[in-house]
Amino acid sequence: MAKFDKKLGAILTKCALLSETQKDELLTDSERNNRSLTEVILERKLCDEQSIVCAIASEMNIHPISLDKVKPNPMALEKLTEEQCRSYEVLPISKLGKVLTIAVANPFDVLILDDVKIVTGCEVIPVVATDVALKKAIKEVFTEEVDTGEQMDQLLNADTTDDMSLTEMKEEDMDLSEDIKSEGSPVVKLVNLLIMQAIEQKCSDIHIEPFERKLRVRYRLDGSCYETVSPPKKLTPAIVSRIKIMASMDIAERRKPQDGKFQMRVKGRQVDFRVSILPMVHGEKVCIRILDSSGLALSLESLGFETAALEDFKWAVRQPYGMLLVTGPTGSGKSTTLYSSVREVLNIEDNITTVEDPVEYQLDGVNQVPVSEKRGLTFATALRSILRQDPDTVMIGEIRDKETAEIAIKAALTGHLVLSTLHTNDAPSTITRLVDMGIDPFMVASSVIMVAAQRLLRKLCTECREKFVPPRERLLEVGCKEDEIGGGNYHKAKGCGRCKNGYKGRFAILETMRMRDAIRRVVIGGGSALDIRGKALEADMITLRRCALLNAIRGKTTIEEVLTMTLDEV
Repeated sequence: MAKFDKKLGAILTKCALLSETQKDELLTDSERNNRSLTEVILERKLCDEQSIVCAIASEMNIHPISLDKVKPNPMALEKLTEEQCRSYEVLPISKLGKVLTIAVANPFDVLILDDVKIVTGCEVIPVVATDVALKKAIKEVFTEEVDTGEQMDQLLNADTTDDMSLTEMKEEDMDLSEDIKSEGSPVVKLVNLLIMQAIEQKCSDIHIEPFERKLRVRYRLDGSCYETVSPPKKLTPAIVSRIKIMASMDIAERRKPQDGKFQMRVKGRQVDFRVSILPMVHGEKVCIRILDSSGLALSLESLGFETAALEDFKWAVRQPYGMLLVTGPTGSGKSTTLYSSVREVLNIEDNITTVEDPVEYQLDGVNQVPVSEKRGLTFATALRSILRQDPDTVMIGEIRDKETAEIAIKAALTGHLVLSTLHTNDAPSTITRLVDMGIDPFMVASSVIMVAAQRLLRKLCTECREKFVPPRERLLEVGCKEDEIGGGNYHKAKGCGRCKNGYKGRFAILETMRMRDAIRRVVIGGGSALDIRGKALEADMITLRRCALLNAIRGKTTIEEVLTMTLDEV
């Protein structure tokens, strides 16, 4: 350090930033108090930090860097440990291929640069910063506190209690340390901010994932996950414990999966959360699902269905009895569609009852029953009781077993309109799925009035989307017709400050299959899903692939999204 300080003093004198007398006095003070020359200069305000960095950079012909304005890349930070950074007095800034850019306070020491090159296995490009700034940056990057970046710093200093408050939290569950119980605790503020940011960005899920060397936090927005600023790995137990308290879970249990829920009031509105804890190799993974009723569609028209599909769906929900099934994988918008259907038929004259696991959104005027297997309240037992309550319309969250399916079908055959969901890939396979569950084909054909398969596609950002003309062969390959190739309004995703990767928001596509007489005859005769599909196509059923293509032709989404979310026609 003394050798570097002498060089630094000579450089500053050469640049007329210090006089010879000042240089000698400062070096003496530095040696006497075991402090760096930079610290002494900045303390006496004889020169600012930027001038010192620029003087060194000019002398060594390398670039200066302002560490308070630059956030180190996580891939670069993985190349050196905290101890190595402190020992060498360097900080990795960015990594491109095999080239590692590092901030150094003493660029004259070529031995340190050689050591870093050997340890990291990368070509090293130095940029210069002061030792004061470097020590501060290393402390901030590797600190055990939560302020790992500007975003985290704002979180800890922000008062989130005005906009967000936890409700229905039992006082007797608060048995952690005072730091975690306190509303002023950094961990409490951190968890609150992660939730607040996810709600503001209209995310559907928060994933908190522990790995060997880091804790990764990701948000799911429009069906895709992206990484956000992550807390230090050492905070993992405290963060998980805080979330367990909020969801009324067992804090001491770390070896078994747990499920829970909680409610928070955010900016005057109540938001529900579903929490799932799963033990992993390096800790417990947390998934928080956000159920924000402010994003719930108010009508079927707002879901964005094709005109023909919307007409089919409206026809089905207005029938006096029968079963309407909405199918698709988890996260395909089935629940939103069912709630919109309930709103469509909701009136003062009818008795509408739902049985759900869990009740995702509370609807005024609807009797909603939450399933609780621990208390013996299953879908089947709830349905039996509901049918004694003189219902007109019954919504079942999901048909999971033969018993539930049998009761639902009997309800549909005895004058009730039954709305429910099933996990299948398309509309025709839903019929064969019910038969495989043990339901008589005649009962299925008689009770089901329509099946709708649903997916959610990402919508192109209208601010940055770009027009382009796909190759003709490619369009024919994915299923476009000849007359749609030249007249299509095709676009591709670009990306801007208002969206994520060129997409903003999602819309639903629907494959609706009415149970016409021809299809019923195939079902009763024991036909396969392919046979049912063939009859449905003869009746002009619009498939999921076709719905997606029509929206790509209009410029609402991309061909890539169509291929990602739908299967080729068979």
